[in-house]
Amino acid sequence: MIRRIVICLLPTVFLLVVFSVEAQQPAKVHRIGVLAAVSLSTISARIDAFRQGLHEVGYVEGKNIVIEYRFAEGKLDRLSELAAELVRLKVDVIVSAGPTSTRSAKEATSMIPIVMAWDNDPVANGFVASLARPGGNITGLSTLSPEISGKQLQLLKEIVPRLSRVAVLGISTQPGNAQLVKETELAAGAFGVKLQYLDVLSPKDIEIVFRAASKGRADAVLVLPNPVLISQRAQVIELAIKSRLPAIYPYREFVDDDGLMTYGVSFIDLYRRAATYVDKILKGRKPADLPVEQPTKFELVINLKTAKQIGVTIPPNVLARADKVIK
Repeated sequence: MIRRIVICLLPTVFLLVVFSVEAQQPAKVHRIGVLAAVSLSTISARIDAFRQGLHEVGYVEGKNIVIEYRFAEGKLDRLSELAAELVRLKVDVIVSAGPTSTRSAKEATSMIPIVMAWDNDPVANGFVASLARPGGNITGLSTLSPEISGKQLQLLKEIVPRLSRVAVLGISTQPGNAQLVKETELAAGAFGVKLQYLDVLSPKDIEIVFRAASKGRADAVLVLPNPVLISQRAQVIELAIKSRLPAIYPYREFVDDDGLMTYGVSFIDLYRRAATYVDKILKGRKPADLPVEQPTKFELVINLKTAKQIGVTIPPNVLARADKVIK
C-alpha cells in the first residue's frame, strides 16, 4: 500500500521540482539595437513611440529587454562603425531608422534580423526581394506611396496659385532618392511646374542650395527625406523663412519647429508598428517570412505663425484638411 502511494506521488514531486527550478530561472533579457543616422533629439518622439509599442506588447526596459542606441548625429560616415558595434554586441535584432541606416546594418550582418522602421522603397533599394516575401534577414515598414509627391506639389500650388518653379532639396547618396525625384518630376509635369533639383550631402551645402534656389527664382521649396536636413532643420527653416519661400517638408518635426507645412506618412505610427515586428522576431518568426507593411496613416500639419511671417495665406479649404494647425 505504501509503495503504491509513493509511486502515485512521484509524478507530482517531479513536477514540483521542475516548476521550482523554472521559477528560479531568470527571464531572458533580449538585446535590441537601434541604429539612426541622426541624433536622439532629432527623432525623440519616434523613439518614444517605438518604446511605447514595445511596452504595449509586454516589454519593459531593464526587465526583459535592453536597448542599445547608436546615433550617428548626422555624420553618415559613422554609420558603418556603429552598425559593426551592434553586431559585436550580439544584439537579437537591429531596428534601422531609415534607408541609410538599413544599408549600413545590411552591410554589417546577414545573420542578425533587421527591422526597418521605415524605408522609401525597400525592393528598389535591394533590402528585400519583395514586400510580400522579403526573403532575407530584413523586414519592416515602407513609406512607399508614390502619390505623396503629387499631393505635396498640389498643396504648394494651392497656397501659391502662380507656382511655376520649385526647388527640390534631396540627397543623391541616400537609397531611394532617385525614385523620389522621378515621382516628383512626374507630378510636376502634371501641374506644369518646373523643378530645380539641389543636392544636400552635408551641412555646408544648406546655405549654398538656398542661394541657388533664390537665384533660380524658385517660388517654393520641396524637401525630400534627408538625414542631413532633418539634423540641421533649424537652419533649413531659418533660411526658408529668411528667403520668404513657402516650404513643404517630409517630416512633422520640421513644422513643430516652425517650418511651414508637412504632408506625408506618420512616422510616429510607423515606429510604433516597428515594435510588433521586433516582438514577432523575438518570439521566433523569421524576417524572411514577415511581409513588409506599407503606411496606413498620413498627416497634414500647417504652421500658421510661419505662414504669417512669410506673407502666405493658407486657403480655408487647405486648413480644413489639416490634421493639426499650429497657431
